[in-house]
Amino acid sequence: MTSTFFNKSTDPLSQLKGKIFGTPERSLEQAYQAALNIKSIEDRYFHGGKVTASAADNAQIPASVQADFEKYLIILKQQMKEFNTSSSTQGKLGQDHLMRLFFTEGTLTKYTLEPQASALVPFSTNTLSQLPTPPIQVIEVKQAIAPEKTRARQLHRKNARNSTSDNVESQDKNGVLPRSLERTINKIKNELDPNAEAEVVKSFRRSQKKTVVAIRLLALLIVIPLITQQLSKLYLVQPIVDRVRNEAVTPVFLNSEMKEEALKELQTFEEELKLERLMGAAPALTPEAIEEKVKDKATEISQEFRHRSNNAVSNVFADIIAVLSFALVLLWRRKDIMMLKSFMDNIVSGLSDSAKAFSIILITDIFVGFHSPHGWEVLLEGLSSHLGIAANRSVIFLFIATVPVILATIFKYWVFRSLSRMSPSTVATLKEMND
Repeated sequence: MTSTFFNKSTDPLSQLKGKIFGTPERSLEQAYQAALNIKSIEDRYFHGGKVTASAADNAQIPASVQADFEKYLIILKQQMKEFNTSSSTQGKLGQDHLMRLFFTEGTLTKYTLEPQASALVPFSTNTLSQLPTPPIQVIEVKQAIAPEKTRARQLHRKNARNSTSDNVESQDKNGVLPRSLERTINKIKNELDPNAEAEVVKSFRRSQKKTVVAIRLLALLIVIPLITQQLSKLYLVQPIVDRVRNEAVTPVFLNSEMKEEALKELQTFEEELKLERLMGAAPALTPEAIEEKVKDKATEISQEFRHRSNNAVSNVFADIIAVLSFALVLLWRRKDIMMLKSFMDNIVSGLSDSAKAFSIILITDIFVGFHSPHGWEVLLEGLSSHLGIAANRSVIFLFIATVPVILATIFKYWVFRSLSRMSPSTVATLKEMND
């Protein structure tokens, strides 16, 4: 297998050659993964049979299964179209590629061709037994393959052995008619079908319903906790806290930082009085009058910080109620969570590789980048002030020194294990943008 997808080269001709000759392998890899996902849906919800159009009406099958199936089928068709378009530059495929091609073509034929109209010979078990058994070790290649691709290929073989050991429906490449002609005929038949318009409208309405449900759930998860936090604090928690925390029982300050802040404010007021008296901007005051003004100011500061302390205590209980309301919404609309997940997946998959790489770089630079410690410091200080907790600088610096590093490690591991398998082109774009 020839692949220069992860290898950098300063020669423009080498880069162009890598893009051209790497396209069939990359397309086949992505189409094979989509076929495996469709096979998983068949085994889990349809007992290994074909996914029917009435799956959305079955109460035992989640509503998101049809959306996931349609997404995987679209990916399968697009990638196989790209694979067939670039077939002139495929070269000689290895044994593992042929096995994947047979399985992928069989899955595609199952959902694009009618059984009586198929001119391709089924790929039977006898034919499978006549093929040489693919070696367990990695096939030797002419050029060095990146470690990510090698590990991903080994994982694909393992998934293929577990998922496609039985009920593999495939076909021979050399049929009576070319596959492109079969697809063209089938497309014309579908367009001439009198029920085609009704099916399209039905599919659109089903997709529209799922989108509305997903957006409604997302709005509920955001709006209900916010409204619950504000209303519970204003009409339930804060009146109780104000009644309990009366002046005679509870202290004014929740922590030492509040006391230091109040002391600085009182000292500033006393120094301002002296400055105005010395500058002649205010009439001369006796020490008793100055002490009386300072005492009034101290009482005013005390009332202000008591209100801040009560507000911080109210925030703690109101936030707990908001978290409980968030959990209740999840339990109440748990059937719609899969639709929301499918909706978010469709949005992410609809982005281009450059947009995906840009979003990943933006998010990671904010939370684990070079300037992220300043943002974490402001965030933690604001959270401590919101809850009435003293901002311990040592704890904040320890958090900044550990948590962003852990998040960066998890992100790199995710790119290595998952993103490189789901979207290799995004990984390549991400590497180019980082470099």
